[in-house]
Amino acid sequence: MASAAEWIEGIRVRTLPAATSPVLAGTGVAWFAGGFQPLLAALSLVVALAIQIGSNLANDFSDGIRGTDAHRVGPQRLVGSGAATPHQVLGAALGFFGLACAVGVVVAWLIGAWWLLAVGAACIVAAWFYTGGKRPYGYHGLGEIFVFVFYGLVAVIGTVYVQVGALGPAAWWTAVAIGALTVLILIANNLRDIDGDREAGKLTLATRLGDARTRWFFVGTTVVAFAGVFIVALTSTWWALLGWVGVAMLVHPAWQVARGLKGFPLVGVLKRTGIGELVCAVGLLVGLVIGS
Repeated sequence: MASAAEWIEGIRVRTLPAATSPVLAGTGVAWFAGGFQPLLAALSLVVALAIQIGSNLANDFSDGIRGTDAHRVGPQRLVGSGAATPHQVLGAALGFFGLACAVGVVVAWLIGAWWLLAVGAACIVAAWFYTGGKRPYGYHGLGEIFVFVFYGLVAVIGTVYVQVGALGPAAWWTAVAIGALTVLILIANNLRDIDGDREAGKLTLATRLGDARTRWFFVGTTVVAFAGVFIVALTSTWWALLGWVGVAMLVHPAWQVARGLKGFPLVGVLKRTGIGELVCAVGLLVGLVIGS
């Protein structure tokens, strides 16, 4: 079905960059610190992908049963379009969350840090209550904070820690840079859907800030990503500035957003933002490996 194909395309455009970028960049930091562990890096990637896909499915389920997706501008979702039943989507979400838990147990066992299970549980709880529950925080303008904390700070720092067992300034600033890029994906998504979300009573940060200020928020967050990569280089190796290649790819999308691009054409901005994040992460990985 067309909606199922659109959902898979959404996974490719948003989920893969958001899930893989923190692990790639974090692994670059681990390599620079002399602690690269290929098995742990691979397991971290599986956990990140499983939580991200599970989160998307959980959001699809929650928004679908609320009727929020009836006002959606972008690609159709599974429940909202009728391509899958709520029960099927919920089951798939729980399956991916279960996979993340199982692999997380293996990681905790391998490094002897069982407290990491609590961090993983917090990630899954946060993913569910983004649009689930009686008072989802994604409906009250807190989505960007969630994305920055869990898909930036926690994902990057976690990837570094499980391999190295310690954290330095480069790890934290890499997390800031990747977190900012992931937030940009959400800003583009919410700016695209701002009118429909307002109609549905979904008070994202974009609906609270309004159209004009959300556009400046996008531009400002792009600047934060540029600055984050620079400080990573300052605290590790100047080769890390290869990450700027990915951030530079966001200059044109930021210009389009600032100039007032609206509605479905923002899907293109969203795609280019996801690609830019992934290229930035690869640039940081390559630069940190060379610089080591």
